[in-house]
Amino acid sequence: MHAKKVDKLATVILYTIAGIIVTILTSLILYILVRGLPHVSWSFLTGRSSSYQAGGGIGIQLYNSFFLLVITLIISVPLSMGAGIYLSEYAQKGPVTNFIRTCIEILSSLPSVVVGLFGYLIFVVQFEYGFSIISGALALTVFNLPQMTRNVEDSLRNVHHTQREAGLALGISRWETIVHVVVPEALPGIITGVVLASGRIFGEAAALIYTAGQSAPALDWSNWNIFSVTSPISIFRQAETLAVHIWKVNSEGTIPDGTEVSAGSAAVLLIFILIFNFGARRLGTYLHKKLTSA
Repeated sequence: MHAKKVDKLATVILYTIAGIIVTILTSLILYILVRGLPHVSWSFLTGRSSSYQAGGGIGIQLYNSFFLLVITLIISVPLSMGAGIYLSEYAQKGPVTNFIRTCIEILSSLPSVVVGLFGYLIFVVQFEYGFSIISGALALTVFNLPQMTRNVEDSLRNVHHTQREAGLALGISRWETIVHVVVPEALPGIITGVVLASGRIFGEAAALIYTAGQSAPALDWSNWNIFSVTSPISIFRQAETLAVHIWKVNSEGTIPDGTEVSAGSAAVLLIFILIFNFGARRLGTYLHKKLTSA
């Protein structure tokens, strides 16, 4: 009888804690959406921001956010895949492996502003990339590489050992087993982790303030020269992202309708982050069913 009462009490406490967390999250999301969505329109999503008159939009900032996300994923996904495969399939227990894991843990615990200052000193100043998309992408790679590497490693480790043994029994090499058997089996978890990391990259601001810059110059959509600062595909131009734009609008206060722009931008940013998170779960479930016939 006493054990049943304790079990019921523990259940009530756990459900209460879960309810509080869900209530706080729901309230925060609803507050941002209710304040921001009335200010969101097609002209707001596609227009250029203005520091001198009301009615500006976030078109360039929204494009910069997606373009920076793509460049970051192009750099970070191959690196995280290589590191995750090494740690899961090849690394032996020892001081070298322990040192690598310690470095990953330290990197994952660094505040984003510290990574931004590191990116400023190394990529902006030392490598002389200046405030640019490539500087921001490299800084975000440093920031997200530990999480993405752990995700790849965990996804590969969750593949049952019989899959590896079956591949080796067929006479194929260890590397071929990893590429053709283990990685496809782990692909749903890997892709889910990449999409979740994309949401984190899309909403990052502190690291980009010191690397990608705080201005969004007009783009010439007919200019496809990757070295031109007005080209939409150039990685050597400054690129104020949507998250940085929200910080800048609130900190400088020069835009006449700054409160409305900030609220609308926050709502748009939140919607895209929710899409990334819910999309990751749906995509992971779909791929798991598709690849495993579960």
